[in-house]
Amino acid sequence: MSNKQKIKNLLIFAHPDDDILGVGGYIAKYSNKQKFKVIFIGEGSSSRFDIKEKHLIKNDIDKRKKMSLNALKFLGVKDVSFFPYICGKFDQTPILEIIKIIEQEIKTFQPNNIFTHDRNDLNQDHKIVYDATMVATRPGKHSLSINKILTCEILSSSNLNFVNPFDPNYFEYLEESHIKKKIKSFNYYYSEHQDKNLPRNKRGIYNLAIFRGMQCNFEFAEAYKAVKINSK
Repeated sequence: MSNKQKIKNLLIFAHPDDDILGVGGYIAKYSNKQKFKVIFIGEGSSSRFDIKEKHLIKNDIDKRKKMSLNALKFLGVKDVSFFPYICGKFDQTPILEIIKIIEQEIKTFQPNNIFTHDRNDLNQDHKIVYDATMVATRPGKHSLSINKILTCEILSSSNLNFVNPFDPNYFEYLEESHIKKKIKSFNYYYSEHQDKNLPRNKRGIYNLAIFRGMQCNFEFAEAYKAVKINSK
C-alpha cells in the first residue's frame, strides 16, 4: 500500500506525554501501516515553576520537547508540531486561536482519524483542547476526510474524575508487545513518572491495558470514546 493510501491519524493533545498515555498502544500497533501526525498545543512544564524561575522553565520545556521527540521516534513517528501555549493557562487564550491551529492542521494533513482529549478530564487544558477540536472538526469542506473522532484516557487525569469517569465505548485490541513498546516509549518521559501507587508508570499502563482488555474480551486493549464515526 502506498503512502497516499495509508490511513492518516492526527493526534491533538495539550501536552507532551498525553500522546503516549492516550494512544501509545495504537501507534505501536500501526506505525508501520498508517501515518501519524502529532500536535501539542502547549508545553506542559511551566505550571510547575514560579514565574520568576524563567531559566528553569525554559530548560524544562526544552527537556520535555526532547523527551517527546525521542518517545515518538521510538514508535516510528517523526511528524510532530509544538505550539507555545502556556501550561495550565489555555483558558487565558482566546479559544479561536487554538481552533484555527487545529483547522489548519486538518486542512494540511487531511486526516482520516482524529484522537484527542476527553471532555471529562480533570485537566483544564485537556478540556479546552477537546472543545477546540470539536469546533475545528465540524462538518465542512476541510473535514471531509475525517471518518473517526476518538477521545482518549490519560492516566492521572481521565481516571481521577470520580463524578464523570472516562466511559469508553470503542476498543483497540493489542498484543503484549504493543503494551511493552508503549511502556518503553513512556520511559523517555522520565520526569513524568509517578510512584508505584499512582497510575502514571509501568504498572499503571500495564494494568489499565489488562482491564480494558477484559472489557472487550481480549488480553490487552486501549480504550477510547467514539465521538463520531462515519461509515463509507
